[in-house]
Amino acid sequence: MSTRTAAPTRREQILKEAARLFAERGFHGVGVDEIGAAVGISGPGLYRHFAGKDAMLAELLVGISGRLLEGGRQRVRGAGAAVGPLGAPGVTPVPADPAAVLASLIDGHIDFALDDRPLITLHDRELDRLRDSDRKLVRQLQRQYVELWVGVVREVHPDVPEAQARGAVHAVFGLLNSTPHLGSYGTGLPGRAAMESLLRRLAHGAFAALGEPDGDLSDLSRNRDEGHSPYT
Repeated sequence: MSTRTAAPTRREQILKEAARLFAERGFHGVGVDEIGAAVGISGPGLYRHFAGKDAMLAELLVGISGRLLEGGRQRVRGAGAAVGPLGAPGVTPVPADPAAVLASLIDGHIDFALDDRPLITLHDRELDRLRDSDRKLVRQLQRQYVELWVGVVREVHPDVPEAQARGAVHAVFGLLNSTPHLGSYGTGLPGRAAMESLLRRLAHGAFAALGEPDGDLSDLSRNRDEGHSPYT
């Protein structure tokens, strides 16, 4: 799943630079004029797009949570195939392979973790600055995203208890979302393509461990069930 679609609009450019600056310097360490300068417009000109920094922060965190959920749903819906045009006489969709669905979800989340690292940092540092209604919406979207993964993981590993599957999902999110701590590519780290491949292998290995004996992630799941983020 890509969290980017068409060429960015001016509003999206502003949000991207705001996320980068907020992640680098902290929410209170960045002024409107600096955000404007980063996209080539005056600080006051930003108010044609956003009411202020608080509105930018809310759109960033609510927006990425919504895009992750919708992208995950699209991957689940798109994982099946059909022999011939859907709706034609005698044509039915081929049931999706749960392992392929899980692989697709992993790939989508890796794209997010590598391409939207500032948003992970921003979530960890600034979520509590949102209004209660926006923060609750972020948590609601995140819980739905987690449960989407849990359902797919349990199809791949039907004998695994739900709590253990949920714990595994949170553990994999923690692994993938460690990317803000990587530093820059080319400073002793593999490039993006190599890092993507590494994260993919690690995530698949973690889920494969569910099929091994003596694996009990239920305690981790209980710790995460209070609505914690798929970003951490």
